[in-house]
Amino acid sequence: MKKSGAEILVESLIREKVTHLFGYPGGVILGVYDVLFSSPLRHIFVRHEQGGVHAADGYARASGRPGVALVTSGPGATNAVTGIATAYMDSIPLVVLTGQVPTNLIGNDAFQEADIVGITRPCVKHSYLVKDVRDLAATVQEAFYIATTGRPGPVLIDLPKDVLSARTEPQWRDKVELRSYNPTYKGHPKQIQRAVEMIAEAARPVILVGGGVIGSDAAAEVIALAEAARVPVTCTLMGLGGFPGTHELSLGMLGMHGTYAANMAISHADLIVALGARFDDRVTGKVDEFATGAKIVQVDIDPTSISKNVRAHLPIVGDVRSVLRDLLPLLRDGREEARALHESWIAQAKAWDAEQPLSYRADTREIKPQYVVEKIWELTKGEAIVCTEVGQNQMWTAQFYRFSHPRSFITSGGLGTMGFGFPAAIGAQVAFPDRLVIDVAGDGSIQMNIQEMMTAVQYRLPVKVVILNNGFLGMVRQWQQLFYDKRYSSTCLSCSPDFVRLAEAYGATGLRASKPEEVVPTLEKAFATPGPVMVDVRVSPEENVYPMVPAGASLKKMILI
Repeated sequence: MKKSGAEILVESLIREKVTHLFGYPGGVILGVYDVLFSSPLRHIFVRHEQGGVHAADGYARASGRPGVALVTSGPGATNAVTGIATAYMDSIPLVVLTGQVPTNLIGNDAFQEADIVGITRPCVKHSYLVKDVRDLAATVQEAFYIATTGRPGPVLIDLPKDVLSARTEPQWRDKVELRSYNPTYKGHPKQIQRAVEMIAEAARPVILVGGGVIGSDAAAEVIALAEAARVPVTCTLMGLGGFPGTHELSLGMLGMHGTYAANMAISHADLIVALGARFDDRVTGKVDEFATGAKIVQVDIDPTSISKNVRAHLPIVGDVRSVLRDLLPLLRDGREEARALHESWIAQAKAWDAEQPLSYRADTREIKPQYVVEKIWELTKGEAIVCTEVGQNQMWTAQFYRFSHPRSFITSGGLGTMGFGFPAAIGAQVAFPDRLVIDVAGDGSIQMNIQEMMTAVQYRLPVKVVILNNGFLGMVRQWQQLFYDKRYSSTCLSCSPDFVRLAEAYGATGLRASKPEEVVPTLEKAFATPGPVMVDVRVSPEENVYPMVPAGASLKKMILI
């Protein structure tokens, strides 16, 4: 039976076990929306295309399943670019469907035409421009396969209007095989054996958990490795939740705003076992002075990430979980001496933590933002899905919410996208309607996609937004204070909305806390209130995130509280 391209597209999504997609309609994709009207797919109508892609991203990060976004041509597609780039930098599996003008008009500057394939080429894992409806079914299959295998990432499918209306008898493949694309999942046995030997030989080993641990669902294997070998563990921002923050071997996050213990341990280690981490500049600080006494074992499914920023002495290309499952039986075989050797190193790491723990100066007159995050952690018992915007709110959350589960921390790491957290929280809430989902926001970031409150209200998504309102673009102001003689150029948000009344205007609940004693009862009320809630917490205006490593400095040169 012949079907239209729009019908083939929707059926293809159903075949890929898609249940939800996030989108915004437009002229050239009306045929798809007509088919969606009577399909079992649940379409979440967002209020801006960037918000839609971020929501699909949050859905993917929380669930581990690919997120799907649907937007129209021209400005619809270009509005999606920031969301695509965000997912690309953090290796998140997305399939983004963009409308395109009819094939005979491509290149003619037609109304709402944009070369979205060309525009996004640097920030997608792969892209397609479908010119023949007979290719559509196979293209969708390939797109999902590429997005979810190997190192995950966003794949874009550009869909001309005439392809969506053309009819053909669809042909789906039984299995997707691409001759030029064959990710390596199994690590080399000899390399894995050598890694075991290096762990046993090391006196001061550290396990570095990156986002690849989350992506490969390897958290259980990392815990087993750390406990079996008795090795302390630190996490990148993207790796938080990949190892329990409450575990005795946890050093917390490392890097620019990492803990003193984590940065000192990395700086004095003689072995770093990096799992799904790419050693970006926020982690390493000054590369020439990063872990100069350490040998590095780097496990990554993406061979281009091996030794990209820091030289790996022992590279292992493969899926983190697969590699660790092959490594663990070898590690457990007669390594008591190595485990005993590591105990004194663990004691040293704990001494560093005791010397300079994460802390802040309490104040009975002003609300400290760190206090707010601590209370969120205590009230939720660490069981919430927590999203953040970008900036100080993000770093305080990373420091003071002790994440113990993978896929419970959702944040924009590589691109640092302000406005990400709220729509991402909407996506996470769609994936887990019965879980508590919180977006910790700044008063600057939240305004970048505030229109998605209408999405949360329309679909009765009980996302809780906690705004750490300091009246500034906080992190930029902090840099201006420390490095630009307090010349606060364009960072003071002297004109901002009343967030409580704004929430109410959307049909949500608005709450406010202005004194320290109001924080806990206000948060309790927010978490107990049905539907979306926005909490305006008036925090200390010039509170800074510490520790801090200045950009380009060694991890040892931390600015402490």
